[in-house]
Order: sequence, then C-alpha cells, then structure tokens
Amino acid sequence: MFEKILIANRGEIACRVIKTARRMGIKTVAVFSDADRDALHVDMADERVHIGASASAQSYLVIDRLVQACRDTGAQAVHPGYGFLSENKAFQTALTAAGVAFIGPETRAIEAMGDKIESKKLAAAAGVSTVPGHMGIIADADEAVAIARSIGYPVMIKASAGGGGKGMRVARTDEEAREGFLSAANEARSSFADDRVFVEKFIEQPRHIEIQILADGETFLYVGERECSIQRRHQKVIEEAPSPFLTPEVRKAMGEQAVALARAVDYKSAGTVEFIVDANRNFYFLEMNTRLQVEHPVTEMVTGLDLVEWMIRIAAGEKLTLRQDDIRLNGWSLECRIYAEDPFRNFLPSTGRLVRYIPPIEVPGQVRVDTGVQEGGEISMFYDPMVAKLITYGKDRREATSRMRRALDSFYIRGISHNIPFLASLLSRERFVEGRLTTNFIAEEYPNGFDAAHLPPDDPTVLVSVAAAVHHKVVARNAKISGQIKGHEKKVREGWVVRLGDTAYPVKVRATSGGHEVEMDDRLIAITHAWDFGQPLFRATIGDRPVVVQIENRGVAYHLSHAGSQETALVLTPEAAHYADLMPHKAPPDLSRFLLSPMPGLLVSLAVEEGAEIKAGETLAVVEAMKMENILRAERDGVVARVHARPGDSLAVDQKILEFEV
Repeated sequence: MFEKILIANRGEIACRVIKTARRMGIKTVAVFSDADRDALHVDMADERVHIGASASAQSYLVIDRLVQACRDTGAQAVHPGYGFLSENKAFQTALTAAGVAFIGPETRAIEAMGDKIESKKLAAAAGVSTVPGHMGIIADADEAVAIARSIGYPVMIKASAGGGGKGMRVARTDEEAREGFLSAANEARSSFADDRVFVEKFIEQPRHIEIQILADGETFLYVGERECSIQRRHQKVIEEAPSPFLTPEVRKAMGEQAVALARAVDYKSAGTVEFIVDANRNFYFLEMNTRLQVEHPVTEMVTGLDLVEWMIRIAAGEKLTLRQDDIRLNGWSLECRIYAEDPFRNFLPSTGRLVRYIPPIEVPGQVRVDTGVQEGGEISMFYDPMVAKLITYGKDRREATSRMRRALDSFYIRGISHNIPFLASLLSRERFVEGRLTTNFIAEEYPNGFDAAHLPPDDPTVLVSVAAAVHHKVVARNAKISGQIKGHEKKVREGWVVRLGDTAYPVKVRATSGGHEVEMDDRLIAITHAWDFGQPLFRATIGDRPVVVQIENRGVAYHLSHAGSQETALVLTPEAAHYADLMPHKAPPDLSRFLLSPMPGLLVSLAVEEGAEIKAGETLAVVEAMKMENILRAERDGVVARVHARPGDSLAVDQKILEFEV
C-alpha cells in the first residue's frame, strides 16, 4: 500500500479523499494556488505545495508543477479527484514516466472514453445502446446546421472533451444550432483547451441515470445506479440512489452493458457509465467518466462501500474481494449540491467571504456533509461555485427526503448567496415527491425562472410562533436587566403583533417549563425548545412537528429562514403596529434603462455600439463567470445611448454595461 499520496485537486473532493487516506493510514499532500492558500484541504493534509497563480490554467492544470510536487514530497501516487486533470491522458502519462502511480484507470481507458466521439464508437462495438447522431468533428456553424437538419431537430451540440455541463447546447432551430455551435466551442476551448464539438439527437423527456462500476482488470462489477435527472443547464443539482424509475430487470441490463464497455477498455478503477433513459425505459449510452463522480456518496450510502478506498487499493495492485452477488442496495440516499449562487437572480454566481458557515450536524448513516470550505473562507470567482454536498439516508425515499429537508433548514450560511431555497422548493414539488423526473424537470416546473412564489407552502404559525417565543425571551431579559419587570408583564398581557410581510398576526405568549405557548387565531400552540441567546438555529417541536428555523435578531425584527423561505418578522406592540400601517412605502428605483452585469465576471464581447437600434431578444453582450458564458439579451426594443464597459473589462455585480435612451 502507498505510504503517501498527492491529491491533484482542491475543495470538497480533496477533503473527501484526505479523509479516506487518513483512515487507511496514508499520508497526504495538498496542492494549492494563490487563491487557495488558506483553504480547508490545505489545512487537512499532512503536507502542502504551492503550485501557482489563482487561475486554474496557471496552477491546477499545470502538469509539470504537479509532477514536480510529487518528486519534492516523495508522493508515490496521485488521486486526481474530478474535473481538472482527472481524465487527462497526458497527466497520467507524465506521472507514469516519473514513477508515480495514477489512482484511476490506465491511459488506454482514459484516451478511449475521454473523447466522446470515439467512446460512442467503442460503445457501439461493445454492444452498448447508443444515441443516433453525427460522430465526426464539425468544422463550422454552417456544417453544424446542415448536420442538425439531417438528424432532425431537436439536437444536442456537445463538446467532445466536455463534462460538468460545459460546452453543451440544445438546438431546435437553425438559428439555435448556429449560436449553440459557437457558444459550445468557445466554452469547450475555455474549459478544456479543446474546441471540438459533435451533434446527436436530443431525446425528449429523458432521464439521466448512470451506473457505477468497479473493476480491477479481471473482476468487473456494477454497483447500482444513480438518478441524476434534476439538472439545470446540464449541471446536476440533486442525485439519488437507487432510481425511482428502474425495474430490477432494466437495472441488470444497464449494469451488464456498463460492464461490457469496461471490459472493452480493460478498465481498472472506479468509473461511471452514463445513460439517457426514455419514458419506456429504453436506455442509450451517453458517456463514460473515467474518474470519481461528484455524486458518488449516494452510492456509498446505499452499498456501504468506500469507492475512494477501492480506487486506492486497485491502483496499489490489490484485487477486488467483492463479487456481483455481494452488491446490495439498501435503503435510499439523496444528495443536494449547495452552490454559491443566487436563485432569486437567475442563479447568478455569488462570490465573497463566508462570514458564518455552520453545516448540519453529521450523523453516521443518516446525514453526511462533504465540503471544502470553512467559516472565514472565500468563495472565489476562479473555480466551480460548489460550497458543499449534503447527503442524507433513509430506509426509503420518503425518509431520506424528510431528513434532507431538515438538514437544509439546518445549513447556516451567511456572507454569500446560496441555492438552499431552490433546493427546498425542488424537494417540495409534487413531481419530485412522486419520482416523476426528467432532465426537463426544472425547465418545466419553473418555466419563468425561480422566485419566492415557488417556495413550499408553509403554515405561517411556524415563523410567527418562533418569532413570538424568541421575542418573549428577549423582552424578558431586557426587563430583568433594566429592572422594569412590571412594564414587561403589562406588555405580555396585552400581547404583540407579529408582521410577516404585509400580514399581521396578533399573538399572546407565555413561558412554560419546556419552552413557550403561543395563542394565535384562538389556537394554543405549544413550542418545545431549549433555544438560548446567540444560537443561530431554533430547534423545536411545534405541536408534534420537529422544525428548524434559522434566526437573526435585528432589534424588534427577526430574520427567519425555514423551508427555503426567508422572512423578516417584525414584533410590535398593538399601538406600534397601528402606526406602522400608516407608514408610506418607498418605490424601488427604475433601472430599466441600463444593461447591468448580473454577476461578477469578464465582459467577453459586446455586440452593439452607441446609437445602435436594438430589438427585443437581440444579443447585447456575453459575460463569462465561473467558466460559463452568459448571454445578455435585450428585454425590449430601444436605442443604445452610451457604452459603459468594453470587452476585457472585469465587471462587478450590477455594474453598468450599456445605457439606453429613455
């Protein structure tokens, strides 16, 4: 077994590999860029090596520096994680030349499966079902349009070296095919230094289901499936194992085809074969990822296997001690990806410092948090915006989902925007609860984008009663400090008015031995809790319902977060509430005459100039952030009055790009 390994990655996956290596008694080496100097994975590792500037092209993607780090530290093997160089043949070859083991498959498998065009040809030859399409390299946009017409719309334009949703576009018209080709090629060039793209038929109402495999070159196993259909812009958001859609017969057939493909390339390590599955459970090969998947924890939760451990053991020359009959899928597991993005602003990336970061309490076998950040750390514009992966387990899908909802309520993040409200909304949708999933789920459930109206409906008594109980403790403490006990008792007898938005709820509160009782709408609500000052989470049982509410005291107001909702509760005396109703409302400023940058990023291109007439829907600018190109379009007809930014400029959130004539 290796004595020391280097992790050629960062963030949560580096931390996750370090945990297994530590349990196995293996020392670890972390590499870091300028931006990651104080990152969690750097703190966790036994040794650390600086490898360059913040941009990944100058650090995590520089093969020579990683190989040199192995030489300098005596690392005998490298775990590449996912992304970056995890499926890079040149990296594997360079490590081999330096006498360093690669914890992953051999060069042949990486080369064959890393090119999506060649992998489809190999899959077809191995008897694996494949999607109809044009497997040749496309020269330009005109050829892309011609091929799309010959296949028949809709089509998917994809980067040959792509992954993680980058370099992928769906086209339903000639215009979309032309634009999609250019955008996919640009994104692929930026992310993978390879701008080759191909076209295949886009299957309507598809599910994305993948098979986990383990192989040592002699024994080949399929380790169940993962349902990854909940996606936004081809980026997975929620994954689960097993799939609520597959039958045992289809699972077996998919697993056997995945194993056949692994045998065809003499696969050795953990890997994933991804399939598209239609409404009739016909399945088609999508791609093979010759690395560890982001969503691997759900498989670990339902099988009890440590996939990273098996990757290390196989790379060290050990053989699998498992057989296919040993693989059992027990219970259910869900994974939610926590991203630094603002779902209320079209999921714009959010960068900045984690002022507060308190993940849910991990419970072995029930709640798991894979993260690469810590309180005080920074979410950088240079890398993927993932903050953490939240994984829950239950005896069935319902229990796993219930635990996930409570865990999301317990995830306390301040300083950046995050997608927890969106995740809470997804889990509450009727289609999700019933398991009726497709890769179009988000587009169909949120056709006009996400807003507060999509949050799960909740009985207002939860937030009202929590605000009332907390305020009762605050007022009682203040009265005790000031000595005004009699005045406090009078206020308690009179009660308060709790305002949530535009709605007022008269309440009366009294303390009990186990918490509080709140009288509201002629009902007596019992709240059992042990909350005390300074605690950001109000854990309670309201009636017989366990709840977690995030709370921040802001004077007589309390900022509350629960089930994705974020509300400010204002607790007033009846007289103060009367005067509050008379206060005028300030109208928000009119920003419609500006094109503002919706995120921090780089202005890649500007399609108009001063004096240009524009039409609604016309492309105005392209902003790149987190390695993704974002096309900004005109919302209505108009004339450009002034240009405030030029291509190459670094933009802040809401920075002016264009100004229109009024």
